[in-house]
Amino acid sequence: MFKNILVPIDLTKKNKQALDIAVKIAIHTKSKVYLLHVVQTIASTSFSEFEDFYRNLEERAKKNIDKLITPYKKNKLSIEGKITFGNRVGEILSFAGKNKIDLIIMNSHKVNPKEPTKDWGTISHKIGILSQCPVMLVK
Repeated sequence: MFKNILVPIDLTKKNKQALDIAVKIAIHTKSKVYLLHVVQTIASTSFSEFEDFYRNLEERAKKNIDKLITPYKKNKLSIEGKITFGNRVGEILSFAGKNKIDLIIMNSHKVNPKEPTKDWGTISHKIGILSQCPVMLVK
C-alpha cells in the first residue's frame, strides 16, 4: 500500500512518536522512510547573504538526523535523512511530490478546547489541507 513515507522533523524530541509510527508502518509494508528537515530561510534575503549561517545549521541537522536514523538501520529498514532550505510547508509539499510520497506522518499539537481556532495556521494543518497524499497527524 505505502512505498514511500515522509516524516517532516524539526529535530526536537516531539518528533519521536511520529517517527516510531512511520517505522512500524514501514516494517509492515516494506516501505522506505524519509526524514525531512527544512531549514527555514529568512524571507526577503538571498541565500548567499546568510550562507555560512545556513551551512552551520545544515551540519548540525545532519548530525542529529544521523543519530536518529542509526538505530533503525540496524533493523535493515530503508530510511534516509534529507535537508532542504526554504519555506517549510512549500518544501515538504515539493519533496512529497518529487519523491512519490504515499503517506506523510507528522507531529501535531493538541488543540486547546477553549480556543479551538487559535492554532489553525500551523505547519501540520497546512500540510493536511494542501498535501496530495494522505497525512497522519500524531498528537
